[in-house]
Amino acid sequence: MKDKVGRIAVIGATGGIGAALSDNLMELFSSATLLAVGRSVPSREKTVGQKAPVCIGGFDLLDEESIHDTCSRIVADGMPDLVFVATGILHDGDAFPERSIKDLDRQAMEHLLAVNLVGPSLIMKHLLTHVPRKGAFRMGLLSARVGSISDNQLGGWYSYRTSKAGLNMMIKGAAIELKRRNRDAILVGLHPGTVESALSEPFQRNVPPHKLFTPEHSARCLVEVLLSRSPDQSGLCFDWAGKEIEP
Repeated sequence: MKDKVGRIAVIGATGGIGAALSDNLMELFSSATLLAVGRSVPSREKTVGQKAPVCIGGFDLLDEESIHDTCSRIVADGMPDLVFVATGILHDGDAFPERSIKDLDRQAMEHLLAVNLVGPSLIMKHLLTHVPRKGAFRMGLLSARVGSISDNQLGGWYSYRTSKAGLNMMIKGAAIELKRRNRDAILVGLHPGTVESALSEPFQRNVPPHKLFTPEHSARCLVEVLLSRSPDQSGLCFDWAGKEIEP
């Protein structure tokens, strides 16, 4: 796979994991063209032996026209061989994950569903129709273990759990349709683990130190997981260690 990767896209390249994914992929595929997509992507200097990333800014995950225009720019010079969608939120600083169903707030729930489910689904809508009918293609979208219905033993976090469960279902359905187009294509959900960030800080108290990852460590793991999947695993969700997360 490594020798065949000529174009890569990281959507959400300004977030902690997205930026780390971009850095890791630029190092791993030094001769490939990397498209770094985000609302505002700072230009970056290239290092020796590496191409500078192509920055695509102005991306709005909540606006389908923006998603369509951005995806058109991504495929303008050819469909990428490798795509990461590193978008998503746990909370926005005002509305935190619900402890009880009585904490549900319509506006907060709609926002989380828009960011974690609708936006990534529309990215798939506007990208997957451009996947070639032959040849390798891999796409991974950030999901979460808490999106597993069978794994939910604690309750709570209603909006976040529901948004990720919905995303996992969209990935499964899209993978079935994609296989009819290209049986070698791979589309999976990826759980990055608990990553050190300002957003996860309020929830790190009960996380063992060895399971609290830096963005760089998580990114390396996720790249390895996506590159090691096989077509028969398309539509599934995997954690950072490559273990399948049951629906």
